[in-house]
Amino acid sequence: MTVYGIGLGPGDADLVTVKGKRLLESVDVVYSPGRLSRTVALNHVPEERIGDLDFPMTRDPDELRRAWKEAAAEVAERAASDDIAFVTLGDPNVYSTFGHLRRTLDAFHPEIELEVVPGVSAMTAFATALGVEIESGTGLALREAANGAVPTGPDRMILFKVTDAPATYEGLTEAGYDVKFGRRLFMEQGETLVTSDPEELEERDYYTLAYAERAGLERDVATAEFDGVDSEGSV
Repeated sequence: MTVYGIGLGPGDADLVTVKGKRLLESVDVVYSPGRLSRTVALNHVPEERIGDLDFPMTRDPDELRRAWKEAAAEVAERAASDDIAFVTLGDPNVYSTFGHLRRTLDAFHPEIELEVVPGVSAMTAFATALGVEIESGTGLALREAANGAVPTGPDRMILFKVTDAPATYEGLTEAGYDVKFGRRLFMEQGETLVTSDPEELEERDYYTLAYAERAGLERDVATAEFDGVDSEGSV
């Protein structure tokens, strides 16, 4: 049978893909690694078909490996006879808990068939919420900024896990960036917030992102306008 890694999108149940929804409705059990993904899945799956797996928020490598092996063993046992899904917010291949499960299954249960169903990533949803266009030819870097980290270098960055917004903001502005934050965008849980004021984000929240663009960055964006042609189409 098959284990489907299904991306639920950024948190809005309406942003689950059509394929993801169809599979959620058809599999025998849906495993969730946390409360938020479980809440989204419940919009498409009855509670009796949802199972929970423990993925602790720790950096202890021994504890993490133990949890991953236990989760993979439970999934593999169920997948021996049933199709199952493992759901995660965002996309399963972009900074996702599913990656830990997939690697552990590959190592200890290689007989299990896996299929990934992409989801709307938090980063692309964030750009949409801010009205940021990543136009053709644009470079955009994805960086982690937990605990006040200040990655610099690229002209444009989307930062995730911004758990100390004031510290990250201070470092980025000193390095010459304009910064805007978004918190819990497209999520049904918690307060959605978009702001350029880091003081509004003093309370730490794992689901905070930032868009940083080097101040004064020039754009050369193609438009429908042509040199020498007025609005009536005359030369």
